[in-house]
Amino acid sequence: MKKYFYLLPLILLSFQTYAQQDTTAYAAQRVKVNTLLQERSAKFGQYDESLTQRSGIFGWQTKKDIKNSNEILRQVVLTDNNIFKELKILMDYKDLQNQQKVAVADNSQSRIEAYMGTIKKLQDQNAQLKEDLDKKNKGSLSTYIIAFLILVMAGGFYFFNKKLKENKKRTV
Repeated sequence: MKKYFYLLPLILLSFQTYAQQDTTAYAAQRVKVNTLLQERSAKFGQYDESLTQRSGIFGWQTKKDIKNSNEILRQVVLTDNNIFKELKILMDYKDLQNQQKVAVADNSQSRIEAYMGTIKKLQDQNAQLKEDLDKKNKGSLSTYIIAFLILVMAGGFYFFNKKLKENKKRTV
């Protein structure tokens, strides 16, 4: 029993270390998503600027201006795709953490139920032992009473027999 008692803190410490690793990975993923969001915001700002650029005759946009705007817009879309991928990973981390919490709660609940069952079993055994002890004590009391009655009967027989012999001697 002692070795299990000493093993329990080691197990809890390993769970805590594992949880910290998950938390660290989750935090790193959040930083990655936030960086991608900042990058997207900057690219969208560049796209907004490219729409206002008009290098053509009479202030019109040239083909080059439109291609440049389209390229920046394509970069924004690619960044959006990356953000969605990273958000998916982030949500998977969150789901994993929730699953771990549910598993720990279920495990704790089953352990509590097992402990309650063990306590109930021990209480029943304790009640049975008390009952057996009471029966044993009652049995030993009845043994003393029987022994006392046998002694009284033997004494009565002895005195009765002695009286009979005295009466026989007097009558003879």
